[in-house]
Amino acid sequence: MSNHASVLFVCLGNICRSPTAEGVFRKLVEQAGLQEQIHIDSCGTSNWHIGKGPDSRSLEAAGKRGVDISGHKARQFTEKDLDTFDYVVVMDRQNLADVKDIWHQNGGTKPTLFLEYGSSEFAEVPDPYYGGEDGFEHVLDLIEEAGAGLLRSIQEVMA
Repeated sequence: MSNHASVLFVCLGNICRSPTAEGVFRKLVEQAGLQEQIHIDSCGTSNWHIGKGPDSRSLEAAGKRGVDISGHKARQFTEKDLDTFDYVVVMDRQNLADVKDIWHQNGGTKPTLFLEYGSSEFAEVPDPYYGGEDGFEHVLDLIEEAGAGLLRSIQEVMA
């Protein structure tokens, strides 16, 4: 692999988890001084929120941690993403199954569960959409921890 990498975060609607992961990871990458080498994006497997901004609760929770995701506009995952991105990182098993269906037909980058890059006991980033505010904090905790692991993994490959 070259000294460049691209990462795509995938959830269901692209208004809570994946834009939060994109924002948190962008901050981690900037802190590491790698913003010129690592391209970051996010999308959703559904078409429910195409063109919409992040959920207000995600905006607020991320903002409290110094992460601005206000410029995000939701988009839907496409098979081209598997050819474009070096890392296709999904939030939960259902997203993984949906993306793997496309991957089996298309090939390209094999999708993985995001939390495999972390060391928490959780396998999935739970969807906070229907829960309370503490769900968004929990999502951020999981994303920050797995994001740091993902960045370490990319840095090892780029070295």
